[in-house]
Amino acid sequence: MSNEEMNINELEAQFSEQEALRRQKLSDLQAKGKDPFDVYKVERTHSSQEVKDNFEELEGKIVTVAGRIMSKRGQGKVVFSDIHDRDGKIQLFIKIDAVGEENLKEFKTYDLGDILAATGEIFKTKMGEISVKVSKFELICKSLKPLPEKWHGLKDPDLRYRQREVDIITNPEVKDTFFKRIKIVKAIREFLDNRGYLEVETPILSPIAGGAAARPFITHHNALDIDMYLRIATELYLKRCIVAGFEKVYDMGKNFRNEGISVRHNPEFTMIELYEAYADYNDMMEIMENMVAYVCEKVNGTTKVSYQGTEIDFTPPWRRITMVDAVKEHAGVDYYAIKSDEEAQAIAKEKHLEFKKDLKNVTKGEVLNALYEEYAEQHMIQPTFITDYPVEISPLTKKKRGNEAFTERFEGFIYGREVCNAYSELNDPIVQRQRFEQQANERDLGDDEAYMIDEDFMSALETGMPPTGGLGIGIDRMVMFLTDSTSIRDVILFPTMKPQA
Repeated sequence: MSNEEMNINELEAQFSEQEALRRQKLSDLQAKGKDPFDVYKVERTHSSQEVKDNFEELEGKIVTVAGRIMSKRGQGKVVFSDIHDRDGKIQLFIKIDAVGEENLKEFKTYDLGDILAATGEIFKTKMGEISVKVSKFELICKSLKPLPEKWHGLKDPDLRYRQREVDIITNPEVKDTFFKRIKIVKAIREFLDNRGYLEVETPILSPIAGGAAARPFITHHNALDIDMYLRIATELYLKRCIVAGFEKVYDMGKNFRNEGISVRHNPEFTMIELYEAYADYNDMMEIMENMVAYVCEKVNGTTKVSYQGTEIDFTPPWRRITMVDAVKEHAGVDYYAIKSDEEAQAIAKEKHLEFKKDLKNVTKGEVLNALYEEYAEQHMIQPTFITDYPVEISPLTKKKRGNEAFTERFEGFIYGREVCNAYSELNDPIVQRQRFEQQANERDLGDDEAYMIDEDFMSALETGMPPTGGLGIGIDRMVMFLTDSTSIRDVILFPTMKPQA
């Protein structure tokens, strides 16, 4: 048995046959003084797309390209190879006359997945493909793990999310989704910046989990010896910016909610909240529908998309309907015919609605919201604003002008899914404290997602906050609709996963 065969046998005891062969090839290169991991920099002159976009100017000129080897074709004295970079792919034409017999022989030993730098002349083949006629090349990274089989790629959903880098390498449509996400985020910022909004940064760690009804992640600060919370919303800090006189602000970043994982939910997600002084929830509707239309047009070239086979039209104005009317239409229940909480509780029992607290403590407004979620929400396919939420479930919102049982709040729905939440913000500190105290009572009754009292925010509110409109948007869900993605995990680069054993 040769030394090489002994080395491979030893490697196979640790790795698969293909991995063992790749590690042996690396050892052979290192023995020749050609260690690919000793390369520190590549003087690349052009990307694949730059070569193609500027072919007339570059034809006959020498360029250096670099990328991952994704295919090799041909034997004998000529080899064709496709390398992929960020922008796409370009074909290499490697001929024995140009690189020499030994170098061509070495190139043939390279594996799919290896990363290569190549220098040569730009030309077009007889088949009309723009290519690089290689005069020299260098292996700059050895791939020790084989890529998934070419024609099938990485298809298992669990593996795709765990090995996102391989998912992107082998499934070009996945890379397209994340490139589009980048454009969406950029367009959102562009839209708001053009309207005079200022982007600010608010704390991720806070002594209070405020601004939303959600279960937080808890950590401990050793130096201060206090428990702290990963933020569930940026609302209360952004309102303090309004108090400070910023007038138009937004924060786009990560929020964290210690809740379930599903096709719509990830514990770590991206949210944008924006606040504008001297505005109300009607202004927020106008901003929301125009921003989504702007972003869709910018990214997709149209305000219409096909989502799961259904055409969604984001063209403003979006439909507006009150929660009361939506429940009457889809659940057959007239809120205004209900005379008491007890009568509402009887309807809830009849409809088998579930709550996080004892039914005898449930109010008319809470029953209305539950009826909407159970019977109406799934029917909101085209972009729709559901307006005027019950005051009991909207503790940070001003009461509805002319009807104090409701608030000036709306949520936007697309394809039966909530994508945004907005208010005419409550700025009366006396009423706000009463609302917070009611929420504290809800926590005592067992609702661990009820709001906590944030005294720092209350102090700011007592300093004085002008009338303000506020809007929060789930970026991940917006990206899902604009990229026709079925799961939130398809639009988050590295979604939360349970560790493998």
